[in-house]
Amino acid sequence: MKPITLHEVASACGGTLHGDPDITITSIVTDSRKATEGSLFAAIKGERVDGHRFIPMTVEQGAVCALCEDAPAIDIPYIQVASTPVALKGIAEYYRSLFSIPFIGITGSVGKTSTKELIASVLSQKYNVHKTAGNFNNELGVPLTLFGLEEYHEAAVIEMGISGFTEMTRLSKMVRPDISVITNIGFCHLENLGDRDGVLKAKTEMFTYLRDDGRIILCHDDDKLATVTDYKGIKPIFYGTDPDDAYYADDIEELLLDGVRCTLHHGDSVINVTIPAMGRHNVLNALCAMAVGKELGLSDEQIKRGIESFKNVGSRNNIIHTRGMTIIDDCYNANPTSTKAGLNTLSIFTGRTVAILGDMKELGTDELALHKEVGAYAKEKGIDLLIAVGELSKATAEGFGKGAVHFDTVDGCIEKVKGLLKEGDAVLIKASHSMHFEKITESLKED
Repeated sequence: MKPITLHEVASACGGTLHGDPDITITSIVTDSRKATEGSLFAAIKGERVDGHRFIPMTVEQGAVCALCEDAPAIDIPYIQVASTPVALKGIAEYYRSLFSIPFIGITGSVGKTSTKELIASVLSQKYNVHKTAGNFNNELGVPLTLFGLEEYHEAAVIEMGISGFTEMTRLSKMVRPDISVITNIGFCHLENLGDRDGVLKAKTEMFTYLRDDGRIILCHDDDKLATVTDYKGIKPIFYGTDPDDAYYADDIEELLLDGVRCTLHHGDSVINVTIPAMGRHNVLNALCAMAVGKELGLSDEQIKRGIESFKNVGSRNNIIHTRGMTIIDDCYNANPTSTKAGLNTLSIFTGRTVAILGDMKELGTDELALHKEVGAYAKEKGIDLLIAVGELSKATAEGFGKGAVHFDTVDGCIEKVKGLLKEGDAVLIKASHSMHFEKITESLKED
């Protein structure tokens, strides 16, 4: 973090400073364990733990100031605010203003993390890139991501995730993207957003704080994004599989564990690449990375090198070979769109195919119909065995029909699943993160 003074911090968040305004900080943390010399510790009152309790510990570790709602019990410079989370957003907005590098904001219902990683991999061929780590993409994670910017960074790729209206506006106000990217509009957070039109409305709030000379990059294959014509005179740059798109792909060949081979086009540029990630959907992610790279002046060679050196993160299409089986560990999260994409990939494997699917959360009033639809889709794709886990997933099993097995709980599945699988099986494991399907993955890796 660039050093900034307590006066700057207090001014940015409208807090009352108690202490020397000229003291400088070199990091802002919300996890007391990460406080070091020169840190500002932001004390947050959580549902279970009140961060104010840990202010003394952070001082012992070198913290020079506390951002807090209640005055500390010890003698330390502090900035008192009405709401620490709100104050962090104000500080983040100010801190971002200290940088004139290109900021790429990215959102979408499916694939935003993989696309973020692809964009960062491409841009890193020319720039020193700062990117969102892990799932730090919400109203607390985005400020912490921005605080990680250093003076040597030359581009920033910021993932932005939401679950309701107006959240994206607040995120965009902090990030103020030069380039706004939306990967797709799927069935997610429907409890708050209603339907896909609501998702589109919420996601496109990102444009509210787009720079006046900014660019909008959208996937034209998505029927909702295809309806976006312009925002305040800024016309979107589309990518997809239509040759009329500004960036398009053809000659797509899925290589299973070896990824996807395709040809990417833009004007006179023709790039033959092998994307080192399974699934046809990664072609669109690579096209998006190409579009961002081209807009920021990268050569075809740099774009190709960046795409082909891409590495996925977390439990996203992570391939595990165990017990003579191939496991596609994709249990980080799930909604109908991403689950269908996973089933598409699973369906092209030779031998027996097995889908272990769990509940997909936050789908609103149509949740049972959407689960049933996913089960029917698995049957349509020729999946041999469906193992459904969870209350909502009873509908998934029902949609699949004959050949489906249902378990009420993850533990119940773990107890029986090994007896249902065979050597040579290709197994997809996918559910919403709160289902903790990583336990199933781990159980299958055990001797």
